[in-house]
Amino acid sequence: MNEITVCLTFDLDAESAQVRQKENPVRVSKGQFAIQRGMPRILSLLKKYDIQATFFVCGWVAETYPSTISNILIRENEIAAHGYMHEYLDKLSMGVEKTIHERTNKVLEEMAGKIDGFRAPYWILSNHTLSIITEMGYIYDSSLMNEDRPHTYTIPETNRRIVEFPVEWYLDDWILFEEKQLNPTAVFEIWKSQFDALIEVEDIEEDRCVLTLTCHPCCIGHAYRLNVLEHLIKYMISKKASFSKMNKVAADFFF
Repeated sequence: MNEITVCLTFDLDAESAQVRQKENPVRVSKGQFAIQRGMPRILSLLKKYDIQATFFVCGWVAETYPSTISNILIRENEIAAHGYMHEYLDKLSMGVEKTIHERTNKVLEEMAGKIDGFRAPYWILSNHTLSIITEMGYIYDSSLMNEDRPHTYTIPETNRRIVEFPVEWYLDDWILFEEKQLNPTAVFEIWKSQFDALIEVEDIEEDRCVLTLTCHPCCIGHAYRLNVLEHLIKYMISKKASFSKMNKVAADFFF
């Protein structure tokens, strides 16, 4: 049986994409739920179980809601980058994209110190993204789907290496709750099944057995959905799982 590390991650884009795309007030308000209700509930849950997590934050969100960022940092959770206004990076020129990363990094570093990681909005990387963020000094990314364990990824254009924490649609709350409208029991069983399988699988090195769960405060923050996450956390604790921020896992495993 493998020892397993769980990385709880939260994509905090709030209403940034809706504002950028000039969407209607109802769509904007759905993003605002992340700040008004989702984040306080999530932070309370993490505090209850003494868990530290990684929050991928858009630069615009950090500027707009600095008190939320302060609340994330109070318990030493990690802040990582997630674009400035949740842009489609593959639609931008390299110069524009680089400016967005630099702007976001400046905003986040002024609030949280050095930023180590990145997750692409919509999980869409451009052909330049990984080269740009490694040049900026980021040590990990969490956007690709080529593995089911953390690993080092060599960027062909530069031969620089970065730690990759793979993601998947079935480990994303937005897909299961918002798009597929699955019931809580179904979501819990999917996430529990992957956790159980990783513990038992024989082709993962002992120090690479990591479950990465992607959640969005405007989604998981609804009361009945947060109950699913808490139920899962209690189950994972009963199985002796450890919980960690991504930057700590990247440093411990690969550097």
